[in-house]
Amino acid sequence: MTPEMMEERDVVEFVDDEGNTLLLEVMDYFFYNGEEFAALCDAKEDPSDDDADDDAVYIMKINTFTDENGEEMEEFVPPAEELMEKLISVVRTRFMDEDVDDEDEE
Repeated sequence: MTPEMMEERDVVEFVDDEGNTLLLEVMDYFFYNGEEFAALCDAKEDPSDDDADDDAVYIMKINTFTDENGEEMEEFVPPAEELMEKLISVVRTRFMDEDVDDEDEE
């Protein structure tokens, strides 16, 4: 996947605890209790190869900060464990609403 494709599709690179690189694509941004979060899934080489029902969904909190050059940056961090149940519910509701809207358009 080229850097241009990654930027166009809003793909973020993470490194897990074992040092493995993960490419995750932002599916949706949302706010909960005044804080910004993102729902992410594995970035696929071919986005048209859509088997979304099998994909794991990751929820990350977004912290924004200004770097030393004055640019606004985003940091994706795991949310507090006690919020996860509520956040999962919000994400499920958002995607169920999208599925209903998609069916209405057909």
